[in-house]
Formats: sequence, structure tokens, C-alpha cells
Amino acid sequence: MVPIYADAEGDAMSDPKPDDPRQVFSGAKVMLFAGADLIVLRRDRKPSIPWPGYLDFPGGERDGGESPEDCAIRETQEELGLTLTKAQLHPVHLRDDAGKVSCFFAAHLPARAIDDVVFGDEGEGWDVMPPEAFVDAQDAIPHFRDILRDYLDKQLDLAKGPGPAR
Repeated sequence: MVPIYADAEGDAMSDPKPDDPRQVFSGAKVMLFAGADLIVLRRDRKPSIPWPGYLDFPGGERDGGESPEDCAIRETQEELGLTLTKAQLHPVHLRDDAGKVSCFFAAHLPARAIDDVVFGDEGEGWDVMPPEAFVDAQDAIPHFRDILRDYLDKQLDLAKGPGPAR
């Protein structure tokens, strides 16, 4: 049986609208946390793919008419053997690269999820690292480093709470 880490049931996002960029998205990525650490993949070193050999987030290209959430869930299952729910996916960023829209999510699992990883057949392997190490890694996809850095900064701002009343 495939473990499912659920803290709530149901959809994280409402049904897409006709002008919603999620309708034309090309793929989805997940910043996948296990406890305080980040689960990452090492891309294949094939010259035919973008960023060969670089550190990557789980995720990939859209399959048919699936939603961004369904794409992220399917890709995480295929690449790491972990089953996410839509409620666990928190939308973080939309990246438009010349009309190719990628949806980025964050998902936070318990640290024990690392024990349930079953590596798929894409990439050279997987690893667990502090998120700051990914941000600093010269062999991590540069724009993914930026997206993670922004996410971590926003989380830090939220943790600080509002400033003193004036």
C-alpha cells in the first residue's frame, strides 16, 4: 500500500476559470518538505533535457487535461513513490517562460515520510537537505533556487507576525 500523508481532505483550489493560467500550464513542481528538510531529485545527465545533472524539485510535464494539482500528485508518486493530496499542495508561484506556464507548490510532510520514498525511474537519485542548502547549491536549477528563497523568506515573514502597533 502506498502511504498517503493527509492533514485534511478535499481540494486546495477551486475549479479553474477560463482565464486562469492553470488552464494553459505546461507542468507542475513541488517543493517537498519532510519535517524541516527538503526532498530533492538529481536530474539525468542527458544533454537533450534542460539542466542535466542539476538538483530539481519533484514534478514534471502536464499529462492530458490534468489540473496542476493532479500533475504534481502524479509526478511525485512516479518519482518518489509518495502520494500527496490536493489539500497538502499550497500554491506558491506561477512561472511564465515565453508562454510555458509552470505551477509551483509547497507540501509539508512529517519527517518520517523519508522512510517511505521509493525512487522511480527518472533522474539519477534523490536526496534530503536543508532548504537553505538547495538555495546555496550551485548545481541546483537557478530559478528554482530563487523560487525556494522567496518562499522561505515569506514563511519567515509570516512567522515574525505583524510589527509593533503604532
